[in-house]
Amino acid sequence: MVAPAGKTIAAGTSATDRATSAKWDVPMPFTTRVVPQAADIDGLNHVNNAVYVGWCEQVAWAHSEQLGLYLADYRRLDRAMAIRRGEYDYILPALFGDELLLATWLSASDGKLTMVRRFQLVRASDQVTLMRGRWELVCIALSSGKAKRMPIEFCDVYNAALIGEQPA
Repeated sequence: MVAPAGKTIAAGTSATDRATSAKWDVPMPFTTRVVPQAADIDGLNHVNNAVYVGWCEQVAWAHSEQLGLYLADYRRLDRAMAIRRGEYDYILPALFGDELLLATWLSASDGKLTMVRRFQLVRASDQVTLMRGRWELVCIALSSGKAKRMPIEFCDVYNAALIGEQPA
């Protein structure tokens, strides 16, 4: 997914020094830089929870594209990985202008129908984790919306990228 005008996510920053040195839950996740804008801030003067959800969607698409699967491939194959369940743990607030690092990785797959994607948001200045998220994904046919087996292209690309669960 491409970020809308006034985007807050910078694509392709996974090689930055800060991202490399951050205290990630897993080794070498896909990362991107995020800087909250005025429109992201709610009445409590911190980033609105719905904004985090949008950032997760944006970084998930960027990760998929970095792996070599694009929206055009989803359409050509008549398949997509759809969110069946999303969970977000908001640990600490992010504020206007904070430099943030958002990571994502694939942690599990049954190799047929389902996959798990995880997220971690870290404040760059002190490496503190602000949010963790988890999506349960199911493969669907775009034409019907019904659950369908993952095409071989999905299995090859996504299964090769699995990092797996790490002990807490």
